[in-house]
Amino acid sequence: MNNMLFYTILFLVSVFISSISQIILKKSAEVKYASVIREYLNPMVITAYTIFLASTLLTTFAYKGVPLSLGPVLEATGYIYVAVLGTLILKEKLSRRKIIGNVLIIAGIMVFALF
Repeated sequence: MNNMLFYTILFLVSVFISSISQIILKKSAEVKYASVIREYLNPMVITAYTIFLASTLLTTFAYKGVPLSLGPVLEATGYIYVAVLGTLILKEKLSRRKIIGNVLIIAGIMVFALF
């Protein structure tokens, strides 16, 4: 496998696990806790921030083989992941605005890839 392809896939995996972390944090925010300390020190929040840390480390490592100009483009896929995961896991409605926004993100990624 091409070196850049490997690092690009690694970057996309990093963005995906970051999106999973965001979903976990959203699920945690929906729960009522006995105290403010419990809101921040509970297994879901700690797990989510641990996943964020892992994502950050993977992204940093992925930049070893991904050009800096490509990073923000790959990072934009996170919006697509969150929209899909939010629909599947959180049962959120996919509004027309979200669909249009995600189509524009995909179009921007394609434009960047072609030029």
